[in-house]
Amino acid sequence: MIRFDDLALFVRTAALGSFSKAAREVNLLPGQASAAIGRLERELDIRLFARSTRSLRLTEEGKRYLPFAQDALQALRDGHEGLRGDDSRLSGTLQIAAPSDFGRNMLLPWISEFRRAHPNLDIQLLVSDQVADVFRDPVDIAVRYGQIDDASFIALPIAPDNRRVLVASPNYIARHGRPGSLDALAEHNCLQYRLLGRTYDRWIFPSSEGARVIQVSGRLVSDDADVVRRWAVAGEGIVYKSWLDVSADVAAGRLEVLLPGVAGEPTPLSLVCPHRKQFSPAVKLLHALIEERCRPLALALLALG
Repeated sequence: MIRFDDLALFVRTAALGSFSKAAREVNLLPGQASAAIGRLERELDIRLFARSTRSLRLTEEGKRYLPFAQDALQALRDGHEGLRGDDSRLSGTLQIAAPSDFGRNMLLPWISEFRRAHPNLDIQLLVSDQVADVFRDPVDIAVRYGQIDDASFIALPIAPDNRRVLVASPNYIARHGRPGSLDALAEHNCLQYRLLGRTYDRWIFPSSEGARVIQVSGRLVSDDADVVRRWAVAGEGIVYKSWLDVSADVAAGRLEVLLPGVAGEPTPLSLVCPHRKQFSPAVKLLHALIEERCRPLALALLALG
């Protein structure tokens, strides 16, 4: 008889590509995880993984069996949710990945509000600008900026019309003036962001004639988007950021929008999940809450022109 614990270990091992990593998640020794997979292989009479001293990969039979294993585990979770019934009594653990600036300054209080409404639910929030791999990383869902073109993901839109805006603090503007055009950005200190070793010093602005790319320069660069925003608030330069990240600063007068008539690069925000069946009641309710909180911010962006 197939053990569901063995099935769960198979799914996590396939995602992580390692017996030891899958074992650590459930406090087992690597040998115990390997033995569990061996037991499952004997029950199925197939080889699920091709093993070597340096690698672990799914066999063709393992690849074909994986979606059935995932569906079986999801069916158990769905049955559990159905028995609990009332969404107000959500329980279990929800693991969420979010970008640094949005995660710390916008999502954090909303998560606290959501947690108070569902006290039996445990939430793990992972805040980082490194893009979470929802297939391999220990997360259930990811809040992600950008167009989601990968068909292997399921994405629920949160703020599809979000875009980047140029902003600077009143202090910086008083000392250095406002740029009158995109070309004038070359005369200003532009705060830059670095991801995976790449510095984003070519800012893109869409237009009817096609995308316009502006080469910028500046003396401050960080791999943390929240740090870049804080530098802008401190008067260190001009930043090109997602409207959602700077909307509170603009509303409070800490930052001002520059060149409001120039359309910024589209930066839609979505909730991403590897499989539609993972949109549990908790995920659906959290998505609704975040979308509701972002809606008035999106309307404020439209008002900028």
